[in-house]
Amino acid sequence: MSKMAITCNGDTSANIMPTLIMASSGLALDNEVVIFVCPAGARWMLKGELETLGTPKGLPNPVELFDTIMELGGKMILCELALENKGVDPKDLRDERIKITSAPPFLLEIDDANITFSF
Repeated sequence: MSKMAITCNGDTSANIMPTLIMASSGLALDNEVVIFVCPAGARWMLKGELETLGTPKGLPNPVELFDTIMELGGKMILCELALENKGVDPKDLRDERIKITSAPPFLLEIDDANITFSF
């Protein structure tokens, strides 16, 4: 099994959609997937935000992608800096399985990743 590390560091659909597509694809191929959402992309982890994208033309539905990632055991990590920097309240996260931590534990967790992406 391969391990994928994906970083989402942006606030646009051009950042979140490839993050979700690559993560769900990796999980479908039986890879372990760890996603780190930087403060810039934090809003996508809040209730109702992925829904604002609708289903972009020619792309999968982002809510369905997120749900698939969580159902298949993907690890979704939100950078703890987003709490103060972006005013994120943990109770507003779209899923209780989203872990909040800092960058060093993420880096330790992906030390053996052999596939990496950053969007």
